[in-house]
This record gives sequence, C-alpha cells and structure tokens, in this order.
Amino acid sequence: MHLFLEAGIGKRHIGAMHLSAYSDYSLRVLIHAALRSPERVTIDEVAETFGISRHHLVKIVHDLGRSGHLATHRGVGGGFTLGLSPTEIRLGDIVRLGEETEKVIECSDRQNRQCRLFPDCRLKGVFAEAGAAFFAVLDDYSLADLLKPRSRMRATLGI
Repeated sequence: MHLFLEAGIGKRHIGAMHLSAYSDYSLRVLIHAALRSPERVTIDEVAETFGISRHHLVKIVHDLGRSGHLATHRGVGGGFTLGLSPTEIRLGDIVRLGEETEKVIECSDRQNRQCRLFPDCRLKGVFAEAGAAFFAVLDDYSLADLLKPRSRMRATLGI
C-alpha cells in the first residue's frame, strides 16, 4: 500500500492508494481454496477462474504454503488446500504478506532524496495513523467473513 508524493521543481502529485496485485491475488487464492474445501485446488484452476497469469500464482501459492495459510501437495493429484481454518486466517496478515511496507507515504523521491519538509512535516504521522487504522480494520476480519453467502459465491465463480 503506497501513496507516493513526488517532489520536483514546480510539480507535486499524489498517486492512488492501492493494494498490490500480490495481495489481491493472495486473497483470491484463499477464497477459491476455502470455497472448494475440503477438495484440492490447482494453480491452473485459480488462474482460469480469475483470469490471472499462472506465473504470478506459483509464487503466491508457494509463499502462502510457507506461511502455513495453505497446505501444498506435490505430484499426481497435487494442488493445495487451506492450511488453517477460514476463521484463523486474518485479512490483515494476508495483506501484510503482500505489501512491501505498511507505510502509506514515502518521504523521499526515486533518487532517495528526502522531502524538504521532512523535519517539520506532520503529514507522515497522519498517514501512519491512517495506515494503522486500515490494518486494524483488516485484522478484525477473517477469511470466513468473506465467504458469505458461500453457495452464491461458488455459483458466481462456477466452482
């Protein structure tokens, strides 16, 4: 989650605040696995269901397996299932895995030069508070909260 302030002579613009594709795809993988539980799911199934590149999903499934959120199975009949119950998977934890930082704003430009306001600016603190609030809300929700109504979601995805 990044909000960049680019400083330059006579220009200052704010980019959009957004989650990374990694976080977005991680949540989709977990939703798909939960909706198919207890059956195994393959990366190809998720790629086809959501129109996501298989290449991107390989790393995500590997990382979610390493973190214990997925149980991965190799070989014939392989795939993955949830590694934890949906009630144990907190959305904040998943988004933290996918984001490089919890910072909402960077106080330097691409050449790593600090903003001239840095020593006296309160903006960084305001955005730090907003970012903490964002993650606090995500921490209040689990994967189970996203699965309602389960049967309608399965029908929508065709699974």
